[in-house]
Amino acid sequence: MNPLAPLGLAVPVIQAPMAGVSSPEMAAAVSNAGALGSIAVGAVDADQARAMIAAVAARTDRPFNVNLFAHQPAKPRPDVEAQWIAAMAPLFARFDAKPPSPLREIYRSFAEDDAMLAMLVEARPAVVSFHFGLPDDRRIARLKSAGCLLAASVTNVAEAQAARRAGIDLLVAQGYEAGGHRGMFDPTLPDGRLGTLALTRLLVARSGLPVIAAGGIMDGRGVRAALDLGAAAAQMGTAFIACPESQADAAYRAALFSKAAYDTVMTSAVSGRPARCLRNAFVDWGEGVANAPPDYPIAYDAGKALHQAAKAHGETGFGAQWAGQGAPLARSMPVAELIATIAAEMDAA
Repeated sequence: MNPLAPLGLAVPVIQAPMAGVSSPEMAAAVSNAGALGSIAVGAVDADQARAMIAAVAARTDRPFNVNLFAHQPAKPRPDVEAQWIAAMAPLFARFDAKPPSPLREIYRSFAEDDAMLAMLVEARPAVVSFHFGLPDDRRIARLKSAGCLLAASVTNVAEAQAARRAGIDLLVAQGYEAGGHRGMFDPTLPDGRLGTLALTRLLVARSGLPVIAAGGIMDGRGVRAALDLGAAAAQMGTAFIACPESQADAAYRAALFSKAAYDTVMTSAVSGRPARCLRNAFVDWGEGVANAPPDYPIAYDAGKALHQAAKAHGETGFGAQWAGQGAPLARSMPVAELIATIAAEMDAA
């Protein structure tokens, strides 16, 4: 039996959550088109997340996924943060601004957010997924008791085994090609940088759980290849950035269709954790800075402030323009059309 059968997907595609890019309109449109839409609530509080879930539910009666950040809470390191602020000060000065001081932990991890847990148990979304790690056994048990199917991003076999032991139902095999933040449970450990193809096959063979392939998949042929590797579905993020339902701004969309798409880079400078981004001014600066950033998401407080200061002066190269290595294959079309096109490409393949 298809492990995703309870979701009734006509197209085995999951739209990646993409905090800051996905929207309730996008998630609902994806689900209405026969795939699985997602919203990311890791960057908002429980009340805002409740409103986002309601906005999706008002637009579709199909299942959708709610994604959370399950990172270990940041550890303030005043010396590191002071050095980071000092390193960024010249950038802010270019735009007549100053770095925020002190830097704040702008996102609360689901690992310690009981209000978010209570809201999810009440809302009972069909799928709840985790990025950056796993919540504790109590949170997992409560979500499962509410009938939620649970998914977790993993980047290696050890993380997959931990997810299975914890009671996770689905694995999102995040290859190194993928855009956005690496889902590593512990970013202080070495990254094996497994690609989507190798990771998907390893997890299909060794994990004992259904696998969703993620990273570099942009069209129906890519989805078909993932299924041929044994994946139950493919997760696609960069493919949806240019859709009109996306919240990506004009500069982000323009960068996606520029030569920058051919040069995506893994950087920690923007947020404090490794993430794949279109090459831009922020990436270039990060490659030249010597000191390590503060913990995620403390460093992101500075990164977001810099982007706003630069944008106010007409400079758009300091945004978090996340994208995977398949970015040159991006297409601009409404979600429903994109899903239909992917399905036709799968049939042709």
